[in-house]
Amino acid sequence: MALSKILLFYRFTPITDPNAVRLWQRDLCELLGLRGRILISKDGINATVGGELDAMKTYWRKTREHPGFGDIDFKWSEGSGLDATGQSLDFPRLSVKVRDEIVSFGAPDELRVDTAGVVGGGTHLSPGAVHKLVQERGDDVVFFDGRNAFEAEIGRFKNAVVPDVATTRDFVAELDSGRYDHLKDKPVVTYCTGGIRCEVLSSLMVSRGFSEVYQMDGGIVRYGESFGNTGLWEGALYVFDGRESVTFGTDAATIGACTVCGAATSRMVNCGDADCRVRVVQCEGCADAASARCTRHGAASLVSG
Repeated sequence: MALSKILLFYRFTPITDPNAVRLWQRDLCELLGLRGRILISKDGINATVGGELDAMKTYWRKTREHPGFGDIDFKWSEGSGLDATGQSLDFPRLSVKVRDEIVSFGAPDELRVDTAGVVGGGTHLSPGAVHKLVQERGDDVVFFDGRNAFEAEIGRFKNAVVPDVATTRDFVAELDSGRYDHLKDKPVVTYCTGGIRCEVLSSLMVSRGFSEVYQMDGGIVRYGESFGNTGLWEGALYVFDGRESVTFGTDAATIGACTVCGAATSRMVNCGDADCRVRVVQCEGCADAASARCTRHGAASLVSG
């Protein structure tokens, strides 16, 4: 049976002709029978791609050959399988687009990028260096979630600050609100799924006067690969593909609670409000999606600070 794999990656680097890169990536994926989502801007590339193992290896090799992409940190994970045509079950289609931002904070004019990456961002820390920082500084260290708030309902770092944001674009207003000014003199470790959101978030925090900002190198994915469920991470990791969520071993804690009955679960569904894009925790026993409501549409908040 052919193996299915998923690649998650990004790279901040100046791109002179984003549309040319878009056409090249689209043609490469179509030739190899791959599906996924790829965003390209003048500041870099952000992608999640899935397909058959040998095709994915070819895609990985060809993408690394592009100028500026050779040192990309590609994150491999298991896919759910392949359909009858040999394409990934985790993605309904292939989407390759040019955007103003490869991660949508709504602040393209604030981002500065050179060939080394984001200029003025937080200090990168490996998972091991994060543990060392916590050992040395104890409770002074603040974990700051750089994801949408609903993602933290099924998994987050212990005692993390989880901003009440429905989309990444909400972060600028959150930071400017003054709610986190008391953290400006503390060591703050930003984290997100694979690291890309923290690249921008940490730079926004630095420019707003946060004095000691770090970002978890490789995000939660790399941390989970290093420590599994034995470290500071709790629960499941929400992912934006057909898998919905992943864990770092069979012994992962279940910290999500069904918004309908309160049962422990990591299962997520769309908010029952048709105009809402937020995901809601809901167990199999309460599978009527119309009853699920996010915090903005009636459900009690289950995310701790």
